[in-house]
Amino acid sequence: MNKNTFLILLLACIGIYLTGAFMIPLMDIDASQYASISREMLERNSYLQIFDLGKDYLDKPPMLFWLSALSMKFFGVYDWAYRLPSLLFLGVALYSTFKFTQLYYSNQTARLATIILASCQAFFLIAHDVRTDTILMGWVILSIYLLAKWAEQNNTRDFFLAIVAIAGGMMTKGPIAIVVPVLCFVPQWVSQQKWSFFIKPIYLLGLVFLVILLIPMSWGLYEQYDLHPGKLINNRPIESGLKFYYWTQSFGRYTGENFYHEMSYFTFLLENMFWSFLPWIFVFLWALVSKAFNVVKEGVFKPGTERISFFGFVLTYLVLSRSQAQLPHYIFVVFPLAAILTAAHWEKVIWHQTSFSRGLRIFYGFHLFIFTLLLIILAAVIFIPFGWAGWMGILFGLVTLFLVIKKIFSKQSLGQKWFYAAVIIMLGVNSIMNSHFYPHLLQYQWGNQLAEIINEKGLDKNKIIIYKIPNSNAFHFYGQHIFPAIQDSLQLKEGDLVVTDAKNDANLKLQFPNSQIQYKGERFHVTMLTLSFLNPATRKGELTEFNLIQLLK
Repeated sequence: MNKNTFLILLLACIGIYLTGAFMIPLMDIDASQYASISREMLERNSYLQIFDLGKDYLDKPPMLFWLSALSMKFFGVYDWAYRLPSLLFLGVALYSTFKFTQLYYSNQTARLATIILASCQAFFLIAHDVRTDTILMGWVILSIYLLAKWAEQNNTRDFFLAIVAIAGGMMTKGPIAIVVPVLCFVPQWVSQQKWSFFIKPIYLLGLVFLVILLIPMSWGLYEQYDLHPGKLINNRPIESGLKFYYWTQSFGRYTGENFYHEMSYFTFLLENMFWSFLPWIFVFLWALVSKAFNVVKEGVFKPGTERISFFGFVLTYLVLSRSQAQLPHYIFVVFPLAAILTAAHWEKVIWHQTSFSRGLRIFYGFHLFIFTLLLIILAAVIFIPFGWAGWMGILFGLVTLFLVIKKIFSKQSLGQKWFYAAVIIMLGVNSIMNSHFYPHLLQYQWGNQLAEIINEKGLDKNKIIIYKIPNSNAFHFYGQHIFPAIQDSLQLKEGDLVVTDAKNDANLKLQFPNSQIQYKGERFHVTMLTLSFLNPATRKGELTEFNLIQLLK
């Protein structure tokens, strides 16, 4: 892959990230909640003590909220302003992946690794569905790159910059930011018999520096919780915010101290990689197994190639898979390492091949089948769920199909045809998803659609109350207001504007017989897609009617 091709593919991926960032409303639950918290932080001017809809918030560290609040302070309260810092950290992840790969492999492998990471499905998703993992990934791979560079070149500056990155990661999602680098380098240094790396005096200075960097977050936790023990978070008393962040939230998932219990089986994260690391997942698994055999063949103490990416991914997976609570995005933190493993294997075994062995031909044919399925999905998304995507959508689809066919029948090596076809398909699919599918889908999320109506009509937000309808953080964010939620109709009074499901109208009419409906809408839990919802003919049965009612006696 030459430099120009690399830059074109990278810029194409970035262009699609930006399309999502500017065209897709924030999705409930996490992204809109974090955006709402960031807006509230800015409004309160409270950067050390964190609140969510006026209540103490103790779940995620403050880095995402700090950066997003700062972004909104400069650019205004927009969803793209909330996403901007995370987009920049996607750039950090891509840059660090490239530079780390350069340390141990060729420029060609570095380019492959960067494009593999940039074009995997998870990257397109977390560019708009922004959670803490987006920034965490950037901090962690940056720290791994800087530590690797320090280990190779012995530049003290790189070591302390790595500590900054680790601190940034810890203030983004806790101790996992230091656990991953440790799991990367300890096995590598053992296999290289670099015993001196385990007793360097610089580590004490690094630890002191790390503690200093963590002071702002730690002081905020101490003020908000340790000075006021017994606050209820999720109906559980919190005696120490410091203990919660540095122990319970992470290590408590293994000791049982953390009350979350979901998806706690070994293969959960791997199963989700079959969609999140598309289209590279099967080559990655091949690369992972091949690397494992190579480590055994070389011997424990005779590394012929770097093992940082291998041990970093495998050991982190083993740690995360033992947690009592897992979600699909938890594994994203080591996707840069997965991309490096995949790229190194691809460059060595596939890239230069002009003819494939029988086994490789079957494997290639299997991927062509996957590509065909993705093209069918692309066509379906253009025409079926929300009506056709217009001439622009048709153009994107036809261009994608044309470029894939052109690549497959080009005179390039089979390995290059395979690679470029995969990237082009992911670009085509996500261009339609970001410009057509998601914007139409989010019209069925009640929070953002109702906030738009309220803003257009200039309704008094102080009179609006949420009543017996699932909360939407998007409503608070786009409404730029904290709307109270109540469950007891006796707390309602004449003149209130009530957001509620239509099934509650009859009861409200008994109490307020002259009430008037100001707006009617239909909602759906957009992160829980069903075939019945995606089919326009059966969608009506999946929707729940809701109203904005002005209460009048």
